[in-house]
Amino acid sequence: MTTIADRIAGRPFAEAADAIAREPVAAPAVAATAVSPPAGSERELRLDLFRGLALWLIFIDHLPPNFLTWFTIRNYGFSDATEIFIFISGYTAAFVYGRAMLDSGVVVATARILRRVWQIYVAHVFLFTIFLAEISYVATSFENPLYTEEMGIMDFLKQPDVIIVQALLLRFRPVNMDVLPLYIVLMLFLPGILWLMKWRADVTLGLSVLLYALTWHYDWYLSAYPNGFWAFNPFAWQLLFVFGAWCALGGARRMSRILSSPITLWICFVYLFAAFCVTLTWYYPQLNHLMPRRLEQWMYPINKTDLDVLRFAHFLALAAITVRFLPKDWPGLKSRWLRPLILCGQHSLEIFCLGVFLAFAGHFVLAEIAGGARLHFIISISGILIMCGMAWVISWYKHVADKSASRAKGTGGNADMAGGG
Repeated sequence: MTTIADRIAGRPFAEAADAIAREPVAAPAVAATAVSPPAGSERELRLDLFRGLALWLIFIDHLPPNFLTWFTIRNYGFSDATEIFIFISGYTAAFVYGRAMLDSGVVVATARILRRVWQIYVAHVFLFTIFLAEISYVATSFENPLYTEEMGIMDFLKQPDVIIVQALLLRFRPVNMDVLPLYIVLMLFLPGILWLMKWRADVTLGLSVLLYALTWHYDWYLSAYPNGFWAFNPFAWQLLFVFGAWCALGGARRMSRILSSPITLWICFVYLFAAFCVTLTWYYPQLNHLMPRRLEQWMYPINKTDLDVLRFAHFLALAAITVRFLPKDWPGLKSRWLRPLILCGQHSLEIFCLGVFLAFAGHFVLAEIAGGARLHFIISISGILIMCGMAWVISWYKHVADKSASRAKGTGGNADMAGGG
């Protein structure tokens, strides 16, 4: 699980109440908002933009290496799209359910969070079922058992009854299905996180850092079935999730002076450049002699499972630079060229599930047809286009449903007339 390639302080709920109350309930989150929480009535498009970008990058990274793989951030530093996605999740959850906790109290907010956890869990189970069916069908139809072994479902074919129970307990997961279980666990503890932040936001972040440090010191982890451990250790990755929530609830505004400092900017650039130089040695072994041995011994392995501090720092540097050069009112956010990315970000759960399905389909086509770089490119672009099309359909359907519901209310209709239940 450990591969080479593969802390800050905030503002309590009460101080952020006005800003949160002005936010739409559906406001999302991303690294680009690390300077100030979104305010006003408009949706924070930077958040959707980067969440959509993370989904695209995750899809491309799940495919066999190809030309587009070189455009994903994992090839140029220590972090990848997973950090973006988890940070966004924490930021979004804090805005949406933090407001509910302020307006309706802890019990109502907790109920809403648990309902969302259930939705994500159902999506995970549904994806698991479809994914198993897809892999089993391909392996049987093409008489190639390597697919079941490569995608990690060989144990399912041997012990389907045991594996199904373990999958429902989130202990068994095929390849590429590790993010949603992590998200489910983090969301499950969100009520406690928000309650603590309502008391003391800085203390909550400090406790998160402490848990992260203890995880590394005592090697805490969650076991997986049939052996091993979770690919993303919740005890470690909670730091990024809590940090996102802390930023959303006023911490980012507290950091604005630090982030706007030229010194901070140059530190970020230097760190990103150093990380880039290190990654070059992964792809060009002839450069290994340039790496000091003491540095290698201290640095490696850069552990993704436990969110290595070098990965966390790399993400923070990227976020700080993004904030500096991508203002909230950037006209490009209204551009039709970025609209597909934004739509994917606005419907992240559905698009993530679709991306996992498409990644295996692309993997199968590439394994069965020797089409070279051109076929790799076509499959990658086709998958992204399908994800964009699905995001557009979901957005259109939601728009029509909201319009119908508003019309029903305006004419004195009820839930049945509006198609509600």
